[in-house]
Amino acid sequence: MERGTERTPGTKGKPLPGPLGSLPSFKSPRSTPRPVGFIPTHGGYQKLLSFQKAEIVYDATVHFCDRFFDRRDRTHDQMVQAARSGKQNIVEGSQASGTSKEMEIKLTNVARASLEELLTDYRDFLRSRSLVEWEPDHPYTRRLRQLNRQPGANYDTFRRGIEHSDPAICANVIIGLIKVTGYLLDRQLQRLEQDFLREGGLRERMTRARMTARAKMGPQ
Repeated sequence: MERGTERTPGTKGKPLPGPLGSLPSFKSPRSTPRPVGFIPTHGGYQKLLSFQKAEIVYDATVHFCDRFFDRRDRTHDQMVQAARSGKQNIVEGSQASGTSKEMEIKLTNVARASLEELLTDYRDFLRSRSLVEWEPDHPYTRRLRQLNRQPGANYDTFRRGIEHSDPAICANVIIGLIKVTGYLLDRQLQRLEQDFLREGGLRERMTRARMTARAKMGPQ
């Protein structure tokens, strides 16, 4: 994410030196206008609500698996890795978006698929123990929706449910969080699709930026 230029008295608005010293300013010999950039602002995944929820799901899954599965159990590793994939692919997709919308869409979809796999694992946990998944109108489901709507909700917001002594409550709370994250990723994928149809990918942006730069330079 871009940050504002820091200023101190006597610097006349010049950027402060970074940890490696001031970077050189690159200008063409003719001092022509700087071309319009074709790499958009990217990253900033921490502000994505989908990432924030996926991070809670990951932390909750690590805690859940440590409680209810032996570390040598293959299911333990599979569930933790699925939760990690759901989180990390959001990060990678956000970072890759600067140069490849296709890659951003692909990685976001991988995150969505990983969480769907994880959802199935939690449902298997309930079914194999004759436990019931909460219905949409269950009082606890309604309470979970209220908590999810709280601004800045984090792990602590759901801690009582995630770390409850009843495994059915633990699993259902995390299932609810996975469903919310999946919904957010579905919306994110729809937006990415519309952005691509409207703006195109890197090649189109490069072409537009080159044409704009030539128009500003005028006849050579």
